[in-house]
Amino acid sequence: MLQYILNADGRILLFIQEFLRFEWLSPIVVFITGLANNGMVWILLAVLLLCFKRYRKTGTAMAVALLIGYVITNLLLKNLVMRPRPYEVLAALQPLVTEGSWSFPSGHSTCSIAAGYVMYKKLPKYMGIPAIVLAVIICLSRLYVGVHYPTDVICGALIGLFAAMCSLRIVGNGK
Repeated sequence: MLQYILNADGRILLFIQEFLRFEWLSPIVVFITGLANNGMVWILLAVLLLCFKRYRKTGTAMAVALLIGYVITNLLLKNLVMRPRPYEVLAALQPLVTEGSWSFPSGHSTCSIAAGYVMYKKLPKYMGIPAIVLAVIICLSRLYVGVHYPTDVICGALIGLFAAMCSLRIVGNGK
């Protein structure tokens, strides 16, 4: 069963490369995926929210969620699993960007879902919905650029959701 999932992971990435990559779209997706490098867009949004008393709890919850996700994903799981990047394994895969760490789980997906979900739950919908949409697009961008397997992204997103839910319980209600 595990081997079937691993094979499917690779086939999905090759399918995306063959049929879903477009010359006009690639620079846009590379830009979008770069927004979450080192969690930067989410960290900046959290800091921005911390500057406004009305949204301080949201900024705090985002920071806590990002920290929880970082510890689980980047400090623990990446170093325990040590899964090579797909472009290091699949000779036919041509990545649009490269990364220096392990593949599993996706740190971009973890931080994006962690922060995006907190924003979705705590902010008015006109801010929360775009945040969660951006988070999902960043997750999908990791497949498009060829740096993560689908299971990396799914597990990263689930860890992000877990981190956000823990953070919301720790920080509490309010904006």
